[in-house]
Amino acid sequence: MLCASHLFLMHCMVILKGSIKKLATKMVITSGNEEDKSSQEKESKEETILAMLGIIGTILNLIVIIFVYIYTTL
Repeated sequence: MLCASHLFLMHCMVILKGSIKKLATKMVITSGNEEDKSSQEKESKEETILAMLGIIGTILNLIVIIFVYIYTTL
């Protein structure tokens, strides 16, 4: 069963890498006036923060799943 949890972890990492690549391509800032640039920079910063929070949440969830699995098998 430990092998299945390892495969699940690897699958989540692959999905996470794909999500980060998609997010990076969406965060391209196009040229425009000053007001437009500042709003795009703010939006980009917000997206980056949300992406990092998502990554941290995913890692914490995986840690909890691993600890619960270990605790229930003992």
